[in-house]
Amino acid sequence: MITSPLWLPATLMAGATQAWRTAVQRRVSHNLSLNGAGLVRYLYGIPFALLLLALYRLAFPAPWPLFQPHFLLFCLAGGLAQIIATNLLILAFGHRNFVVGTAYSKTEAVQGAVLSFLLMGERLAALTWAGIGCGVAGVMLLSTGGRRMGPVDFLRALAQPAALTGMASGFFFALTAIGIRRATQQVGGDDRILAALIVLVVTVLLQTAIQGGWLLAREQGEMRRVLASWRMSGQVGLLSALGSACWFTGFATAPVALVRIVGQIEVAFTVAFGHFYLKEKMQRSEGLGLMLVVAGVMLALAGAL
Repeated sequence: MITSPLWLPATLMAGATQAWRTAVQRRVSHNLSLNGAGLVRYLYGIPFALLLLALYRLAFPAPWPLFQPHFLLFCLAGGLAQIIATNLLILAFGHRNFVVGTAYSKTEAVQGAVLSFLLMGERLAALTWAGIGCGVAGVMLLSTGGRRMGPVDFLRALAQPAALTGMASGFFFALTAIGIRRATQQVGGDDRILAALIVLVVTVLLQTAIQGGWLLAREQGEMRRVLASWRMSGQVGLLSALGSACWFTGFATAPVALVRIVGQIEVAFTVAFGHFYLKEKMQRSEGLGLMLVVAGVMLALAGAL
C-alpha cells in the first residue's frame, strides 16, 4: 500500500544517486580489495547518514519513536544482504563492463516482486507486471553488450560469471529491500521519513561493524588503504548515504516491488555515467534496451495509479 506520494520522487532521486555512486565506487575498486571497496560505502556513509537524521530532526522536531522487538533483527538482515549484494555487483564489474554488470543486477525487480509477494503478501496490478516484463527485457538486451545473439547464445550467456554474479546480486538487493521495509515498519509513529532515516543510521553502523570487523581480522593491510583513499571514498559515502536515504524512504512509503521497478530508471543514468564518466562506448542495442526499461517504468506507474 502506498502511504505517501513522496515514494516516487524519492525513488527517482535514489536511481540517479545510486548510478553516480556505483560509477565512483567502481573506480575505487581498482585500488582496493573486494571487501575494502564494499566497506567504503558504509564507513564513509556514517557521518552523512547521521547528518541527514540530525537535520531532519531539527527541521521536524517530535518525540523519539518507539521500536518494536524485531527492529534490530530486520536492520541486520537488510544490511547483511546489502553487503553480499554489493560484493557480488563489484565482482560482476570485473567480468564485464559497468553497464552490463548493473544490467544483470536489475533483475532484482522481478525477483523482488516475487519475493515480496511470497514473504509480505504484496500484490501488483496487471499493468505493473507488464512493466516488470518490459523492464527485464530491456536490461537483458543491455546485458548483451551490443552483440547479436540468438536464443541459444543468450541462454549460454546467462551461465557466464557476469550473469550469475549479477543476478545473484539482484536477488540479495531484493532481500535488502524487504529487510529494510520490515525494519521501517518496526519504528512507531506516522513519520515514515524519520523511520527511514533511523533505519539508515542503524543499518550503516551495523554494516561498518560487520565488514570492518572482517577487514581487521582477515585483511589488516587493506584497512589502511581504505582510510588512505578518503578523498574518493568520501564521495562514495556521501552518495551512498543520500541514495540509501531515498531508497529507504521509498521502501517505507510504497510496496517494495513497485519501488524497485520504478528504480530501474537507474539504468538510464547508468548508461549515461558509463558513456560520459567511464568513457565506455554505448552500442545501438543499449539504446533500444534503455527505451524498453523506460517503457517498463511507465507501465509500472500506470498500474500503480
